[in-house]
Amino acid sequence: MRDSFAGTTTLVRFALRRSRFALLWWIVGITALYPIQALALEASYPTQADLDQLAASLSGNAAIIAMAGPEYALDTIGGQTAWQTSAFGAILAGLMSTFLIVRQTRAGEENGADELIRAGVVGRSATNAAAVIVTTAANLVLVVAIALLLISCGLPAEGSWALGCACGFTGMVFMGLALIFAQVSSTTRGAWGMSGAAIGVAYALRAAGDVGENALTWLSPIGWGQQVRAYADERWWPALLLLGTTVLSVAVARMLHLRRDFGAGLVAPRRGPATRDWRGGAYELAWRLQRPTVIGWLVGLAFGGAAYGTIGNDVGDLVGDSDLSGSLTGGQTSGEAMTDGFYGSAMLMLAIITAAFAVAVILRARGEETSGRAEPLLATALHRRTYLASHVALAVLASTVGVALAGAATGWMYGVVSGSYDRIGQLTGAGLTYAPAIWVMIGVTVVLVGFLPRLASWGWLAIGFAAVVMFFGPLLKFPDWLMNVSPFTHLALVPLDDVAWAPILWLTGIAVTLVAAGFLGFRRRDVVN
Repeated sequence: MRDSFAGTTTLVRFALRRSRFALLWWIVGITALYPIQALALEASYPTQADLDQLAASLSGNAAIIAMAGPEYALDTIGGQTAWQTSAFGAILAGLMSTFLIVRQTRAGEENGADELIRAGVVGRSATNAAAVIVTTAANLVLVVAIALLLISCGLPAEGSWALGCACGFTGMVFMGLALIFAQVSSTTRGAWGMSGAAIGVAYALRAAGDVGENALTWLSPIGWGQQVRAYADERWWPALLLLGTTVLSVAVARMLHLRRDFGAGLVAPRRGPATRDWRGGAYELAWRLQRPTVIGWLVGLAFGGAAYGTIGNDVGDLVGDSDLSGSLTGGQTSGEAMTDGFYGSAMLMLAIITAAFAVAVILRARGEETSGRAEPLLATALHRRTYLASHVALAVLASTVGVALAGAATGWMYGVVSGSYDRIGQLTGAGLTYAPAIWVMIGVTVVLVGFLPRLASWGWLAIGFAAVVMFFGPLLKFPDWLMNVSPFTHLALVPLDDVAWAPILWLTGIAVTLVAAGFLGFRRRDVVN
């Protein structure tokens, strides 16, 4: 047993060093969500009467409950903070845990790194043990950081610790599930897909259970975290349920790990078709490689848009009428303009999410390169330009369809709730308005892949920067020059504002220039760098 874990300490240090920047950004990003929400609520609803009015407007709204969770102490700042952050924070913690586990386990086996590591004095279970230790530590840091920051905002200590535990412990459950999926699947892509599906199913079960007030909530770890009831007569046994499930899932993962061969999964990969109906070359290959990811993102964007559409005309009841709330509605605080501003901001958020999807598609080209699978392809008659163009074309097409689909879904669900379907075309067009900004983000990532391949993942930083600038820049009074760095800043907030064609045209030109420059760099550099 001892030899099976030999070298674990060394691998923990290696994992921390390798993932230190990713860990920093994950932890900072997730942690910041909670105090920002608490401070924003305190500024938006300064009196108890304001909070009572907010709670009354939200109470019993099935769509809102499905999105956020059960209603506990909504007439308090703490209760509102927990209600508005717990589900989203749990999802982010689950994604962080999945990223860390899959990257340190299945990905290492697939790209051959673990084979080199095991050539040393390293036990069979050391890699998995190191991944569990690092991921558990990251989630515990989340617990402590969230609790201390909320306490510093003036919220009760017990509720703050409860909310922190709900986030971190839920992330640990998804850590255990990701570790199981890493044993079941023989590919990194499969482990990612199953883990993402588990998070999505957990959210859906929680939503269905909360709306129907039935036992489905108790089939979801996200629901367990919310049942801790932070700031509402806390109860701690659901937190123990999360910890117990984590221990059980890690134990199951270890048992499965000992039963499979190195590099293989318990489920053999499906064999590809013996023939194909069409010959798309590199473009067909790019689609086949990324088809599950693209379909998953498109479905997610459609559901996200539909979720915004469920709010209908009740925007004022949801966001309040303070100056800070006006930042969510394009500066509008009343009337139809407030609704237009809110849906304009919603489309902006969906567009930034779509841009993240597009960056992920481009980075897959770099991933194929670093894993060694691109080199055999490029050793054939396949031109480098064609190889990269296949992924760029997929990113452009899928992201454009995705942002339009999100807008259409928003307008359709708005029609279901309000009875007016006029916004379907309006919001579809609003989504397409942001397509040039998304293309610029694609161009930035292509430039990184072409000239600075080791820093290609910095494409995610560009997305994070755009999100911070667009949603917190006005609140934090960022200077104009910094705001203008984001391509999303220059586009009209449709449907609140009329479409401005000049920014669309020159942003499209910038995107084309960046992509062309990235192609030039990719053609001239070494294949693996």
